[in-house]
Amino acid sequence: MSSTALDAFKAYAARTIRLGQAGSVLGWDQQTYMPPGAAASRAEQLATLSDFLHDLSTGAEARRLLEAAEAEVAAEDPEGDAARMVKVARRDFDQATKLPKELVIEMARQHSLGQEVWVEARRTSDFATFAPTLEKMLDLTRQQAEHLGYKEHIYDALIDLYEPGMTQREVASIFADMKPGLVSLTREIAGSSRPVDDALLHGEFPVEKQKEITLRIVGAIGYDLTRGRQDIAAHPFCTNFSRDDVRITTRFDPRFLNQAVYASMHEAGHAMYEQNQRADLEATPLSGGTSLGVHESQSRLWENLVGRSRAFSDYLLPQLSEAFPGALVGRNVDEFYRAINRVTPSFIRVEADEVTYNLHILLRFELECELLTGALAVRDLPAAWNARMEEYFGITPPDNAHGVLQDVHWSAGLIGYFPTYTLGNLLSVQLWTSAEKSLGDIYAQIQAGEFAPLLGWLRENVHQLGRKYMPRELVLRVTGEPLTAVYYERYLRAKYADIYGL
Repeated sequence: MSSTALDAFKAYAARTIRLGQAGSVLGWDQQTYMPPGAAASRAEQLATLSDFLHDLSTGAEARRLLEAAEAEVAAEDPEGDAARMVKVARRDFDQATKLPKELVIEMARQHSLGQEVWVEARRTSDFATFAPTLEKMLDLTRQQAEHLGYKEHIYDALIDLYEPGMTQREVASIFADMKPGLVSLTREIAGSSRPVDDALLHGEFPVEKQKEITLRIVGAIGYDLTRGRQDIAAHPFCTNFSRDDVRITTRFDPRFLNQAVYASMHEAGHAMYEQNQRADLEATPLSGGTSLGVHESQSRLWENLVGRSRAFSDYLLPQLSEAFPGALVGRNVDEFYRAINRVTPSFIRVEADEVTYNLHILLRFELECELLTGALAVRDLPAAWNARMEEYFGITPPDNAHGVLQDVHWSAGLIGYFPTYTLGNLLSVQLWTSAEKSLGDIYAQIQAGEFAPLLGWLRENVHQLGRKYMPRELVLRVTGEPLTAVYYERYLRAKYADIYGL
């Protein structure tokens, strides 16, 4: 459709989106290559950019162009791109205009400064140096939530930023339903007569070789390295500056193979979602993922349903054995498959097995809610964290770096984000189940090193759509039913009953 008002609005929106992408470059640089002494100036750069972007996004001209586009597309197909684009833009505009510019600027400044404080605090395992930063983050986040508004719980305003339409009550209900089954399965595994040994994953794994093999893996599954790259960061992440510049990071442990391999596959799952959106949606309100839960479904699908499968082990082990002959030559696929799926209570979330992973998310969700409402003071957080680890996992972190300081999210103001990992886990298996109906035996394809059919199905049904559909709509459209834990719970039970002889 040729539309003067819509075209004018899209051109204006593209300016703000591209400036935001430029800000993302600064954020990526801060976490990868920026010298630590530049932290203060980088914070001011990002604060200044946020000031400018807020004016552009919420000013009179933005409102005028949006209202004109709304009037023009009012008679159009409500399911068409034009109407959907304007609808998404209206939601973004309404959210942005609720936030005072001064708050937006200060949040950008403190998020940038906070990440540098966290990096050092994690390195030294010193929570006391991070506590004042976290206090600031919580204060700013509470202000943000109050301006955005909520009906029942302060958490509602925050999770809605990452998973539109989701509420604290719904998240709590999901965890309440899942927790008994997860705890029961964990206990059954602990009592199994077929214990799993993962010693083969611990040894000498030179980092340079790990870099080579992880790049080979993510390229094979479909991450386009002509439009992306992998670097090192304190905490693995994916960021994008357009659909044609999507970057991932990982971290390497020369004594443990799992960390980099599966972190790279996880971040590549995010990256492929961004790379495979329709080119005509680039720099429009429909560009990007529809929610963090849907985004996490892609990362967890490639990390776990593909990466930790028996079929992928058949494909991967020969390559790893060639790269690391001293550690893996002579090992068979069954040993490797069982090792990468060993279930054991662990301190670090990003290295957790599939069975216990969601308990890590539950812990963080509960603590976030308590911090936001004031039920838990920041000074008491390490003790509360350790007590919850003992309750859920039967272990106590040896230090804060392995406990409360392990994740980057709170330092960057990402409060309300963690539940999307569990939502992504549920959706990953629900999507997989739907894909199997179209593709047949996906694992046979994976065993043969054929990843294009699965990626093509995801591109067609999820990736290319960008933000056209709200997450609930997308799930119903693709799978034929609302988000459910049934498929995920069935998958976990079947997989680990087989591994552990339950």
